[in-house]
Amino acid sequence: MGELQVEVDPAEVGFDKGRLDRLDRHFARYVDERKLAGLQLTVARHGKLAHVLSYGQRDLEAGLPVEPDTLWRIYSMTKPITSVAAMMLFEEGGFQLTDPLYQYIPAFRDVRVFAGGSDISYATVPATEPIRIWHLLSHTSGLTYGFVRNHPVDAIYRAAGFEWGSPRGEDLAAICDRFASFPLLFQPGSEWSYSVATDVLGRVVEVVSGQPLDEFFAERIFIPLGMTDTSFWVTPPDAPRLAALYNRSPQDGSLARLDSMGKAALREPVYLSGGGGLVSTAADYHRFTQMLLHRLDSPAGELDGVRLLSPRTVAYMASNHLPGGVDLETFGRPLNPETSYAGVGFGLGFAVVIDPLAAKTLVSAGEFHWGGAASTVFWVDPAEQVTAAFFTQLMPSASYPIRPQLRQLVYQALVS
Repeated sequence: MGELQVEVDPAEVGFDKGRLDRLDRHFARYVDERKLAGLQLTVARHGKLAHVLSYGQRDLEAGLPVEPDTLWRIYSMTKPITSVAAMMLFEEGGFQLTDPLYQYIPAFRDVRVFAGGSDISYATVPATEPIRIWHLLSHTSGLTYGFVRNHPVDAIYRAAGFEWGSPRGEDLAAICDRFASFPLLFQPGSEWSYSVATDVLGRVVEVVSGQPLDEFFAERIFIPLGMTDTSFWVTPPDAPRLAALYNRSPQDGSLARLDSMGKAALREPVYLSGGGGLVSTAADYHRFTQMLLHRLDSPAGELDGVRLLSPRTVAYMASNHLPGGVDLETFGRPLNPETSYAGVGFGLGFAVVIDPLAAKTLVSAGEFHWGGAASTVFWVDPAEQVTAAFFTQLMPSASYPIRPQLRQLVYQALVS
């Protein structure tokens, strides 16, 4: 079990302790005002934890506090882990980024693209080029999510049982074949849309490696990095550590327990979701971010003598891969995020800040990040060697402006 404790005096790594206290006061109010049940956040620089906050309850009804080893559903913060897994195989020559997806999942050979109509009656046209592996990594494949609710194809996913979950009893291989049967939103590579693409990428990892996704993650990423609390489900002995999942009551906005969705983490899944299936701790995810960070004492891709990726591969993943170098505001489809997509591009598994001025953020150009559906978020800032992560369990993630506020409060405390 990883330790979650401050490793360095904040002043030694350029943070003002008094200004970091603003961070604690601000987010403690979210708990005190019953907007969040509990939270945990970490701030590190130069690979050392400079600030940790654990506050509130992991389970309001049981009166259980957030503790250093609290388990959180990280949902889409699974995606960067799956992307790292894929790029490890890429480094071994397992595939080319331009390879057609159908070489690994034959059901994707003859995909079709939505061309008009409704979710009940619609027309399609053939894809003008195949979905390629880099389309999956960059979310430019034309796949979508049922919960997005912006397009008739989203409704097709929902009607098939894919909104916040998937049909019971189907494994990753079967579900990817189902995804291949749905029309694409657009021609592959022509737009950006958040989607099940990383779930499909997880299946590619299985096919190329010859291992189930959970085994690959454990053997190649979690055990080597010491991420001993990260997995696709929570076993009975660890169940008391799992934070309860909440959403906002439609009546008065108060916290409402969401066990109908939250208890899924307590069952061993048939479907291993590389797009959103993992449960983790703040300590474990901190180790993952440190592996991605280009530190003064060690180039990116390595932690404590264990190298998963080359520094060049990490830098390539954290570059903007959108055609023409444009941002998501220009190339993407809206997701109703807390902030606009201006000045933010997308790499291979992460969003990437390309213009902090346009993004109206204090972070550095080159910062890369992503978040999860229950209001979690992390980022890695190579220029300042800053990493931060925030954990709570509130659906949906745009309920409050947690992510932009976290950034401004972390960076206002960075004084050297």
